[in-house]
Amino acid sequence: MQLGDARTGKLADNVTGFGRALRRAGVHMDSARIALAQQAALLVGVERRADLGAAMEAVMVSREQDRLVFRELFDVYFRNPDVANKLLAQLLPSAQGKAEPSRRRPRVREALSPPKPVAAAGTPAQKDDKLEFDAAMTASDLQRLKHADFSALSATEYHLVARLARDVALPVPQLPSRRMRPGLRGPHLHWNGAMRDAAQTGGELIRLRHLRRKRQPLPLLVLVDVSGSMERYARLLLAFLHAATRDVPGRRVRRDVFAFGTHLTDLTPAFRLADTDAMLGAASALIDDFAGGTRLGDSLATLRREHARRLVGRRTLVLVISDGLDTGESHDLARELAWLRQHSRRLLWLNPLLRFDGYQPLARGAAVLHQHAHGMLAVHNISKLEELAASLAALMKH
Repeated sequence: MQLGDARTGKLADNVTGFGRALRRAGVHMDSARIALAQQAALLVGVERRADLGAAMEAVMVSREQDRLVFRELFDVYFRNPDVANKLLAQLLPSAQGKAEPSRRRPRVREALSPPKPVAAAGTPAQKDDKLEFDAAMTASDLQRLKHADFSALSATEYHLVARLARDVALPVPQLPSRRMRPGLRGPHLHWNGAMRDAAQTGGELIRLRHLRRKRQPLPLLVLVDVSGSMERYARLLLAFLHAATRDVPGRRVRRDVFAFGTHLTDLTPAFRLADTDAMLGAASALIDDFAGGTRLGDSLATLRREHARRLVGRRTLVLVISDGLDTGESHDLARELAWLRQHSRRLLWLNPLLRFDGYQPLARGAAVLHQHAHGMLAVHNISKLEELAASLAALMKH
């Protein structure tokens, strides 16, 4: 079937515009994937919409968390030609269709949002308007946002930084496990493998196999403060941790996540969701004390009584994300932190207040937390999140 060429057909323009919409929604996209999608569309044809969507998804999506975003955006974008033509004219799609906007995923709603009106001549454009489009981001803008404090961002900048935070890697430190695996080198001989090889060579031992210990990531337990003073940090850091500690082929990370304010909330079921936006929605439904007070001591007591089995054999890496402004009793907090430190491999305090030069943990709760933590790290901007992996590795060596 002839689908048209570059002079008369619209297939190439439609696929290119759809690729730009995916990029706007936060899906990794480049010209090579768009070209592959055009080739896939030519191979499968446009008679069956489901086949076209499956073929394009196979070449345009490489992350599991982006599949639902692709499918929802594909349904909206290719619903009818009139909508597609309007979207192509704007390079940013507009939301028209039967689906309710409130039911769409946040990334899809953002990609389908109409562009803001252009400022009149002589009127200075607002900075947020420039940051609204990825293509308009300059190197200086990106560098400034990487060092900007999360609490000082505008609404548009906050959404852009939240997207950047999802791409920051956080390799969890790995240690040798008890299980063994075949390898070229190792302290023990792999006699079973050597005998199997000898059976193929007439009983001659030509190559000796060895056994070495497997390396696996440390179990991770995260406690996130969702009090009022941590409101601008909690949601962004939850999105960062969900994307940065996700399971990948060959690496399975055990992670247990809790939110604490006036009481403890288990967010581990929400973190099992593949899509970050779906996780944030589920976490928001679970947390009923968001932007309230902070009672870390009571929350740790609940962790000790009801979830002590989440700490795996004194091998768990515990991350406490808080500003340390606790309103509970200091002696209760000290007792619970001592228990938590005793049953974990490392207890690390990720403190956004380290953005201030010369910060000292003088508050009552902060002083107790600083006393029991193995280390204190900053997490108030993108650059500090990028340095977090190296800081964790350095602390684990000592």
